[in-house]
Amino acid sequence: MDQHTQTPSVALKRLVDGYQISQVLHVAATLGIADLLRDGPRANDDLAAVTKAHPRALYRLLRALASVGVLDEEADRRFGLTPLGNALRSDVPESLHGWAMYIGQPYVWQAWGDLLHSTKTGENAFQHVHGMDVWAYRASNPEENAIFNSAMTALSRRATEAILSAYDFGQFHRIVDVGGGRGVLLAALLAHHPTMHGVLFDLPHVVANAAQALQDVGVTNRCEIVDGDFFVAVPDGADAYILRAVLHDWEDAEATAILASCRRAIGAGGRLLVIEWAVGPPNEGRDGKFSDLNMLVAAGGQERTREEYSALFAAAGFDLTNVFPTRSGHAIMEGVSIGI
Repeated sequence: MDQHTQTPSVALKRLVDGYQISQVLHVAATLGIADLLRDGPRANDDLAAVTKAHPRALYRLLRALASVGVLDEEADRRFGLTPLGNALRSDVPESLHGWAMYIGQPYVWQAWGDLLHSTKTGENAFQHVHGMDVWAYRASNPEENAIFNSAMTALSRRATEAILSAYDFGQFHRIVDVGGGRGVLLAALLAHHPTMHGVLFDLPHVVANAAQALQDVGVTNRCEIVDGDFFVAVPDGADAYILRAVLHDWEDAEATAILASCRRAIGAGGRLLVIEWAVGPPNEGRDGKFSDLNMLVAAGGQERTREEYSALFAAAGFDLTNVFPTRSGHAIMEGVSIGI
């Protein structure tokens, strides 16, 4: 019975068992299987020796991956990459290697395991399970923080080209990337616009390793790295302020405070550019709605509709003037300061 003739109960069971696929992909990413297959198929026992895995157990893992189209099983227990599996490599432009590493970390799925608590109470599952918020947890666990940063870098790289092609960033001379992580988006913007200057702004432990992304594309001389707290203040003097995947981490009060910091820094004619999922209408927009659940159990924030973002902008002194969709499914929401 294939996917086109399966009964509703069979289809539903595959959805119910989805966490198993997530874990299999996580293990494959952790072992670096896709990278080991970049030059062609290899035998299971060869892969087991390189990864120091149990040969029989690894074969069971790899054949499961082949059954869902990530790998291709050949004769004599040899495995190769499919186009789907190629995205699990760490060295391809749209790599999901970092994300697969992240979602399988115990502290992450333990929070998802408490989704029922969040659903019944509206409270953040991560805080309930771990006794601290996710930011404090990562700050006190450098190894987990490094995995998280790699995951965010991977997602940012996947979305960057779609973002660049959806909006005219060339109209700006100086951009501040607020909460910009390791600077993947800002580096791409500067590389595409040779006269543009940028400021990468985030917490000290986040931007500590950001210089490499800027150096890789040769824009270090046009980008300043500044650390700080966006609840307190953000660098001023720019004509555009970008917040990509920042506001969804926070509830309305905190998100408004972040926007208010930008409002105090922005000058006449400046633009606010918020890049997030815009939650879709009923029965549409799977990715944004599941990301919203991830915010509920992990960061404690939420994804929002266009109307909710408009209200958030207004509360911080901005007018939401336009929304630009992107191929990645995210939206670029443009705002201008009210009264400037």
